[in-house]
Amino acid sequence: MIRIVLAEDQAMLRGALSALLSMEEDIEVVGDAGDGESAWRELQRTAPDLLVTDIEMPGLTGLELAQRIQRHGLATKVVIVTTFARAGYLRRALDAGVQGYLLKDAPVAELAGALRRVHAGGRAVDPQLALEAWSQADPLNDRERQVLRLAGEGRSAGEIATALNLSRGTVRNYLSEAIGKLGVGNRIEAARLARRKGWL
Repeated sequence: MIRIVLAEDQAMLRGALSALLSMEEDIEVVGDAGDGESAWRELQRTAPDLLVTDIEMPGLTGLELAQRIQRHGLATKVVIVTTFARAGYLRRALDAGVQGYLLKDAPVAELAGALRRVHAGGRAVDPQLALEAWSQADPLNDRERQVLRLAGEGRSAGEIATALNLSRGTVRNYLSEAIGKLGVGNRIEAARLARRKGWL
């Protein structure tokens, strides 16, 4: 049996996915979670073969979960199922050790096949997205990304400095670098562009 944990913040979708995957003879849903921290606890409790996760969730994102799994050297493999067809997300997912990246409009049979492929040691990545991912490099570093994400939420330089334990001047430098790299006029435009590209 392929033992999986489902992490998806939309309860109805999570329930539907769980029910559909449970109909497969060789797949067992051993846990589910509606946010990243709960998913992490489920992973530790059940030690599944696969984590099937969305990207954007409360607490930890799917990408942050994948990074944590990689950092802790867990055997659980990660498959992301998302609505976000953004090349930047895919690049970051692959860097975080994710073995599968599929879009939510894929048929369930395709998802089940992808889970089997990843469980067997292969990869399952949406081919069109894979092509785009390698044609567009992410210009931001991790710190610029963190600062820009908070700026995009409307936080001031002082609030960002407090949240990330940095000085205001350092925050302003990171924002200035990000704005310059993205070739836009201000931090709001920078955050908007980076989010659209999947770099945040």
